[in-house]
Amino acid sequence: MGLILGQWLAAKGVTAIGTAGGPEKTELARAHGYAHVIDYQAEEFVARVREITGDQGVHVVYDSVGRDTWRGSLDCLRTHGAFVNFGQSSGLIEGFTLADLARGSFTACRPVLFHYIADPAELRRRAADLFACVLSGQLRAGVRQRYPLAEVAEAHRRLEARNTTGATVLTIEQELGRKTEA
Repeated sequence: MGLILGQWLAAKGVTAIGTAGGPEKTELARAHGYAHVIDYQAEEFVARVREITGDQGVHVVYDSVGRDTWRGSLDCLRTHGAFVNFGQSSGLIEGFTLADLARGSFTACRPVLFHYIADPAELRRRAADLFACVLSGQLRAGVRQRYPLAEVAEAHRRLEARNTTGATVLTIEQELGRKTEA
């Protein structure tokens, strides 16, 4: 998700700050639209965001990690900033209260895909926007790893452990020996 988000934000003219773990992932993030990339394994991300923004903070944080990062994500926001949590790779957020938003008159949301695509017309509009960006070359949705369906458990373990980048595809062997993607 992060690689697509970086490209999409760059296409919209946003100066985005990304976080990634390790040199390989930070280089990949830079190549996918992030103007600044913080290696959270080597740097304290809140301090680095504050440095990059001249201690102003950012307008919005998109947090896919959850439990391990939500407090720091709020610390990165400027007054009236927005916290968007769209994942929980480290676990569910615990201890969050409305008082946490009062520190900067923040807003928070937890978008769920199904609410955005429940209406068929809205789904078509959103899909058209996405595919227009892909066709124009603004977004590259590269497959970075493939697993045979028989190894789905290993693929899932690697996804949960955040040991993947980009798209992960499961392949299915068909009777004629051709591979198709699921």
